[in-house]
This record gives sequence, C-alpha cells and structure tokens, in this order.
Amino acid sequence: MIHPHTAVKYIDAEKGYGLVATRPIPRGTITWTLDHLDRVIPQDEMARQDSRYHDILMKYSFRNNRGEYVFCWDNGRYINHSFNANCCLTPYNFEVAIRDIDEGEEITDDYGYLNIIEPFTASAEGSERSVVYPDDLLRYAGIWDQKLAAAFPDMALVEQPLQVFLEPEILRILHDIAEGHSELLSIRTCYYDGARS
Repeated sequence: MIHPHTAVKYIDAEKGYGLVATRPIPRGTITWTLDHLDRVIPQDEMARQDSRYHDILMKYSFRNNRGEYVFCWDNGRYINHSFNANCCLTPYNFEVAIRDIDEGEEITDDYGYLNIIEPFTASAEGSERSVVYPDDLLRYAGIWDQKLAAAFPDMALVEQPLQVFLEPEILRILHDIAEGHSELLSIRTCYYDGARS
C-alpha cells in the first residue's frame, strides 16, 4: 500500500507517469508497505502467464529475495527509478523516506535494490552511475544501509499512516530496533541470487 499523501502525475516523455507527494513527507515516513492486496507471484506462475498479462506484470513488478514477483495493486506501481532516490526498500517489506520529500516532488526508488532482471540505462542525474544492474544490491548495499540507518530513528517521530498495515511481527522487530535490542538488517538481505535458486 502506498502512502495516502501521493498522487499519479504525468512526469515527462521519458518517464511517463510517476507518483508525487501531495503534502510534505518527512524522512523516516513509511512510504509503501506490502499488504494483503498486493500479489506475490511465484516464478513458476509468472512463467505460465500469457503475453497479455506477462508484459504488464514484468513492467509493474519487482522481485523479492526469493525471486517472487511483487505486483502492487495500487499506485505504488508508478514509482519511478532515480539514482538519487528519496525512498529506500528495507528488509522488512516496506519502504521508507530516506530524506524529506517536498510537496509536488516525485517519489522515487533506486531500481538497483529491486532485483531487476536485465541492466538498463537511465539518466545519471549527477550520479556516477548511469546503468542499473541486477547485482547493484551487492555493490551499493553499504550506501543504502547508511541512508536507512539515518532515517530509522525518525520513524518514531513522524506520522505513520501506513503503520496499521504492518504485520505484528514487523512492529515487534521495529520496536526492538528502536530500543537497541536488535540491529537493523542490511538491505543486502533483499538480494535475490538467481544463480543459487
């Protein structure tokens, strides 16, 4: 489920449509969480899809660390890639704002942590990167871990409209992290190693 203070908007000819914030969203805000309406599609089921559905699912899904395809039922599927993303996936089936997001600003992810299948070239946006690779999680996990570690303490300080959709086990883990009883897992745990499956 995507954060309620967002809307789909035409971005430009290259990106098409994207998701923008309709109000300021502070760092530490959960911006998306896996919920019971999202579809988690096993690889064998994806392989059986005919072309009418396969292409749509491939365009709007990402892969989790088991190689399953996660297809968002709502506007979360309109989140575009950016090398300077303002949100980041966590190992806990949700994404969090890793910096303050202004009203009207596009909500973005770095597709490098979404277990893409094929590399693709994207606008560098001032970054040293210009290509997203399937193994970017192995290359940049340390950088994304630092951004998540900086954002996590803010989670308890900001409004969390999506918290009601988090599983009780996730809430317990987050409480333990906040209390210093557990460490934040590395985003590297989100990596799907297709060669090992």
